[in-house]
Amino acid sequence: MMTINGQVLKAMLESGCNNLNNKKSEVDALNVFPVPDGDTGTNMSLTFTNGISEVRKSGSDSLPVIAKTLSRGLLMGARGNSGVILSQIFRGFYQSVKEKDEISVTDFAEALSNGSRLAYKAVMRPVEGTILTVIREACEAGTAFAEENPEADCQQFMNCVCEAAGASLQRTPELLPVLKEAHVVDSGGSGLLAVLEGFKAYLDGNPVQEGAPQEVKKEEKNEKASGYRTEYILNLSQQGKLSFKEERFRRQLEQLANKITLIAREDEVRLRVNTMTPGEILLLGQRYGSFAKVQIENIQDELNPSIIEEEPAAEEKEYGIIATAAGEGLKKLFTDYRVDVVVSGGQTMNPSTEDFVKAIAKVNARHIFILPNNSNIIMAAKQAAEVTEDKDVIVLETKSVPQGLGACINFNPDDEVDANKAAMLDAIDNVRSGSVTYSIKDTTVDGVEIHEGDYMSIFEKDIVFTSRDKIEAVTHLIDVMCDEDTEIITLIKGEDGTDEECEAIQAYIDEHYDVDVDLEDGGQPVYSFLIGAE
Repeated sequence: MMTINGQVLKAMLESGCNNLNNKKSEVDALNVFPVPDGDTGTNMSLTFTNGISEVRKSGSDSLPVIAKTLSRGLLMGARGNSGVILSQIFRGFYQSVKEKDEISVTDFAEALSNGSRLAYKAVMRPVEGTILTVIREACEAGTAFAEENPEADCQQFMNCVCEAAGASLQRTPELLPVLKEAHVVDSGGSGLLAVLEGFKAYLDGNPVQEGAPQEVKKEEKNEKASGYRTEYILNLSQQGKLSFKEERFRRQLEQLANKITLIAREDEVRLRVNTMTPGEILLLGQRYGSFAKVQIENIQDELNPSIIEEEPAAEEKEYGIIATAAGEGLKKLFTDYRVDVVVSGGQTMNPSTEDFVKAIAKVNARHIFILPNNSNIIMAAKQAAEVTEDKDVIVLETKSVPQGLGACINFNPDDEVDANKAAMLDAIDNVRSGSVTYSIKDTTVDGVEIHEGDYMSIFEKDIVFTSRDKIEAVTHLIDVMCDEDTEIITLIKGEDGTDEECEAIQAYIDEHYDVDVDLEDGGQPVYSFLIGAE
């Protein structure tokens, strides 16, 4: 095959998406930090699935239309840094092919290379040994191959690209010591390779099919469906097997969804629901293990094709604030601190660009501050700000919930925009952030030996201590975070924290530090305690 038209490109994209979806759990398992979030493979899969879904809806066989639709779908569905980078790769691809009905090997090489360039530009401080390195080195090899072999066909070109991407991926541990220490390759690069190998499989005549659908036992509680049909197969972790309780899980689902189909087995949970908040359904499951399959389908339009109830437009105000948080307690806390919209998500489930775009649309304000509260959410928030044209959207790079709360406390609705931004950034800089969660596997990170089930004390981005005892992990973390200048400690209890544990931690702080303690019940999943020190 010497050229690729729209039909071929669409089939390649389907094969690439299926391969990524099939390998999603493998990619998740490559995450260096052994926290129960497994985000990279899931984020890339959800991102690409959103793009493919838009391509299917378009019904077009035009190559420029398919590339444009994919680019837009990926951009709006982008979750996490890996998803945003993936969206930028195919944004650059579209820019190169938008006026071509067919593309040659040379065109294909240039389109991928343009995608690589845009991906690098999207990252403020690019790091080698990541997905960026894999796409760049694959493109460099592909471009050289196309120049040296002008008669080569598309199959030969993709063979070269995949071979180079695979070799680049294997070199990532040499570029990032943290990968070498954990004996893994880069997860984002692995996800990208899955997509490229899916392209190759189609061109070789063996398109990848998505894993066969599982039989599910039907149990429908309500007749009326709503929002998004959300399905997943969840592999329970060792910790998840101990903590998962079917009846409690079902009660939690009933607060968020209807048409519930739930099958719980010893090491696996299969679920299908209709819900207005698919992110929260994923959050509920992800605390117990890793996803083997995730599928989210928008069914709102088909359910209510002609009934649209518009709320009365609120009067435009000067300021609005959007924050990301998981857990009802945290949502209420941010709302109490003048946050207009709380986007559901966090470390365990990164919201998409579209989630932020919708949140922005809900806030009728001239200036809107976004607090991502997680380093893996910042890029999606920034993409949402970039595609919003009619409002002044300012993304403050909060990397933790305590930082977000500090920014909210320093916000003054009577101040000018620049003064508010400066005050909120100052608050962010003055907050030291920590968290305690459990490990899902045996590994070593930064010289710290970690065992599955250990509680980990995480200060900023570093695992500083592990223990089988949760209280010991919290008190050790407090000792690391606090010094003689510390005045306030914010302790946010997660859903698995207890009042007795809070009392023990409070007693420890009172004995060792002369500080004020702000104790909050955040109800956040996965993280037993979030801690801020100022």
